[in-house]
Amino acid sequence: MAKQLAEFEKTSVPTKIAYGIGAFGGNIVNILCAQFLLVYYTDTALIGVAAISAMLFLTSIFDGVTDILMGAVIDKTNTRWGKCRPWLLLSSPLIVLGIIFVFNVPLGIPETGRLIYAYISNAFLVCVAVTMNNISNTSLLARLTLNMNDRTTIVSVQGLFNNSAFIIGVMVVPIVSAIGWGGASIVFGVLAGVLIMVCFLGTKEKVGVDAETGKLKHKEPPIREAASAVLKNKYFWVLLSMAVTTLIINASASSAVIYYVNVIIGDPGFMSVMIGVGQLPGLFMVILMPFIAPKISKRWFMALGCIIMIIGFFIISIANGNKIAALAGMAIRMFGLGPLFAGMFALIADIIDYGEWKTGMRTEGLMSAASSMGTKIGIGIGVGMTGWVLAAGGYVGGAMEQTASAKFAINFACGWLGCILSVVLLILILILNVEKYMPQVREALEKKYGGEGK
Repeated sequence: MAKQLAEFEKTSVPTKIAYGIGAFGGNIVNILCAQFLLVYYTDTALIGVAAISAMLFLTSIFDGVTDILMGAVIDKTNTRWGKCRPWLLLSSPLIVLGIIFVFNVPLGIPETGRLIYAYISNAFLVCVAVTMNNISNTSLLARLTLNMNDRTTIVSVQGLFNNSAFIIGVMVVPIVSAIGWGGASIVFGVLAGVLIMVCFLGTKEKVGVDAETGKLKHKEPPIREAASAVLKNKYFWVLLSMAVTTLIINASASSAVIYYVNVIIGDPGFMSVMIGVGQLPGLFMVILMPFIAPKISKRWFMALGCIIMIIGFFIISIANGNKIAALAGMAIRMFGLGPLFAGMFALIADIIDYGEWKTGMRTEGLMSAASSMGTKIGIGIGVGMTGWVLAAGGYVGGAMEQTASAKFAINFACGWLGCILSVVLLILILILNVEKYMPQVREALEKKYGGEGK
């Protein structure tokens, strides 16, 4: 009975911290790609903004395919380390290599060669290394515990570490100024790899796992049946749409900020202030989540965050380069973004449980692939969308002065675009009402695993 009850036990504080540290490591890649990759390609590697935007979009589409494949692989994995943790171990060195490859475009070759290099290196980082890490990390949450209140705490700790990665964004500009992108890529790559390894070493899978052998107690369904079960889960589609929309919003706004600071505000050094101050409210909201979410549900907590985010984008849209207004808008936007990331991540595990309740099959890998696929497609589209908007406005990389239309495009990408997309996201949040089924789901899973929960 003790072994069966293990699925419902709370995770230890060291495990929560290790899981959060791994999220920090993975988010280093997201920050580098969302905030600095486009401007690196256009202003350092000197690749045309339209061409590089197309590359980011196409890579994100291919990435969606590799996400599904990785999810299927995880669902069929059965080792003494569990289903998810082996892939964290493998992803660690691949992340290191991927970051170094991406931010070292050879500048002495023609632009066509630089673009080809960008395609290959970006595909390796995003479609292979990041896919392996993101899906295994996301799937791991559903395998740490079936205790739903404890999951909220885990997600809060994870969100705290995840949002703390803003310090990376603050550090990028001064480090690049000191040692260049080549040196900076090594620093951030190694840091990300080490932190991901901490997650592997500091966590243990418990759900459906034999405590003595570490292997699964239940036979996994064939991939075809598992995929069919996932596709029949209505919340899979809502989750996928939410993930894509959220990351389009965040990636497009994040990649546009550096252009906004450089061109609209006219003070490149203000970038560190924008990133640093902008991230602090998000940290505050993540800390509050365990206390607020049980009272108003994760869905309404996310909806509140979305409304706050719309207000922040609106302020940025009308700031017209005013530093105080732009900083206030950024802070408010990030204040609203915190609940969205934390809530969505927590709901993935709920949707996995819901799917097991409806179909009898537990498919962490494929279901987590939906979130990871949505995340990276969203980043690719979001960063690409910023590039397309800038290209339409006539932005010229490296130019000392930009045209009025280019400045309008930058302001639109940094503000108004986020307002519009946030309204779409709010509608999706209101549709995602999976939490109303959780009491029934919990009762059914307690019977299946033979425990009464804690």
